[in-house]
Amino acid sequence: MDDFLQQKVPIAQVIDAIVDWLTEYLAGFFNLLRIVGQTVMEAISNTLAAIPPILLILLLMVVAYFTFNKKWQMPVFILIGLAMVYNQNMWDDLMYTLTLVIVSSFIAIAVGVPIGILMAKSDKAQMVIKPILDVMQTMPSFVYLIPAVAFFGIGMVPGTFASVIFALPPTVRLTNLGIRQVDTELKEASDSLGGTAWQKLVKVELPLAKGNIFAGINQTTMMVLSMVVVASMIGTPGLGQGVLAAVQRSQIGSGFVYGVAVVVLAIMMDRFTQSLNKNRGKTQNEIKPMSKKRKIILGGATALAVVVLVVIGGMSQSTTNKGSITLAYAEQDDQVATTNVAAQVLEEEGYNVTMTALDIPVTFEAVANGQADAMLGAWLPTTHKANYAQLGDQLDNLGASLDKQAQNGLAVPSYMDVDSIEDLTDEADQTVTGVEPGAGNTAAAQATLEAYPNLDNWELTTSSAGAMTTQLERAISQEEEVVVSAWSPHWIFSRFDVKFLEDPKGGMGGAESIVTLARQGLKDDMPEAYQILDNFEWGVEDIESVMLEVEEGTDPEEAARHWIEENPEKVSEWN
Repeated sequence: MDDFLQQKVPIAQVIDAIVDWLTEYLAGFFNLLRIVGQTVMEAISNTLAAIPPILLILLLMVVAYFTFNKKWQMPVFILIGLAMVYNQNMWDDLMYTLTLVIVSSFIAIAVGVPIGILMAKSDKAQMVIKPILDVMQTMPSFVYLIPAVAFFGIGMVPGTFASVIFALPPTVRLTNLGIRQVDTELKEASDSLGGTAWQKLVKVELPLAKGNIFAGINQTTMMVLSMVVVASMIGTPGLGQGVLAAVQRSQIGSGFVYGVAVVVLAIMMDRFTQSLNKNRGKTQNEIKPMSKKRKIILGGATALAVVVLVVIGGMSQSTTNKGSITLAYAEQDDQVATTNVAAQVLEEEGYNVTMTALDIPVTFEAVANGQADAMLGAWLPTTHKANYAQLGDQLDNLGASLDKQAQNGLAVPSYMDVDSIEDLTDEADQTVTGVEPGAGNTAAAQATLEAYPNLDNWELTTSSAGAMTTQLERAISQEEEVVVSAWSPHWIFSRFDVKFLEDPKGGMGGAESIVTLARQGLKDDMPEAYQILDNFEWGVEDIESVMLEVEEGTDPEEAARHWIEENPEKVSEWN
């Protein structure tokens, strides 16, 4: 019996097989959804971005003034909150996030309310659907990113997919609850008067369940907002990318500012969705129905406004002489520096460049399947060996931007009296502070602990790149012992007196190159951009100077611009 129980049930393999089957046989369907969804969401975000920020703030203040019974509190909050967002150059990010919230909430409500009605009408349906909702609501939100990327790639569409799945349950549950709580006598009265099932639903049950339904809608909207940061990991633009970047770089101030922007949007969405149920607490006699004429006028005005804004949004889309190019990168200091410099050089040549932050595995996939044009952060031959082995035949290797000058290693402050990994005994509580669990650097650090007998009792603590540098800085400020899993180029070697420990067994790998990878076909589609990326090459001092400036608080774009201005001869060699 024990042997039987110890046999691992192949649940993961079954799920992988299902996803693989879906992506293989329904690829056309998913691609159609992605194209339509991306088109719609870009139109919405472009439309919102086309409205001058000051005008949009004033419009929202006016709407809030009349929506909230001519009270001044909400309009003032909107003025202060959105003015802060605009002042901190986060307006475009806010518009992307608002688009994600609007579209995801609309889909979740459109799907959730009918399912809730079905559950209320059928005990069998409720018995089947309820456990599914339990799984959807308690499953870690990060798990939804995996099928989202598999089905739709990167961008706003997979972010919407993950958000809808995560945020759907409240609307379904509360719609079901509201209808089931309608007084039985009222339902029987409707039946006795000859009302059909549809009439009973529309004229009795839904109006009386309105409070619960709108409570579910409110909760769904809030849960969509909670997915903002998670969705940013698969290239969904918006405020979430700013939060994620701040966390990974350990930038407390920047993270707080982006977090406040999310809070401002959350409060606005919460108050406006609650106001949709503004007749709550009133009797049926107190509610004055809107006249047919007024409905027509209001609907026509709304439709006209939407058409005008869509036209403005379409006219506002930027056009360039040489086309658009997307550069994928991970939120790691070396990739942020390299990608920003390359992006600015390409923009100076007339390209419209979009930078998309992703996790390392997703970055490789995005370039391989053509959703991104290139990446400039592949560490080869060791760190990203597994990713390159899986997708290398679908990528165009343009060679090294930093040739055999990169390396991983265990690093310590110079005041520690150890020079080799073999010298380590009980320093730093026998703990190595690492970075993200899935990083190649982390895998190398774990292999190093296994390779050296003197590290048998040592432990690798995974965290993030930002947390690792923060721990190093804290330890150095107090002259404490610390061992970190680091890499070069990195700004810590410019700012602190830090040294790599010798690695006689080669557990952390040897010298590496940072390689540029492009999608197949880029050379034919954009030969000039391809040439710039192919020629892009610089040294450790160059990249670390940009990284250090970014770490000290300079915006990455500005830091890249400074380097370009100071190195015109090197930049001219790339063109």
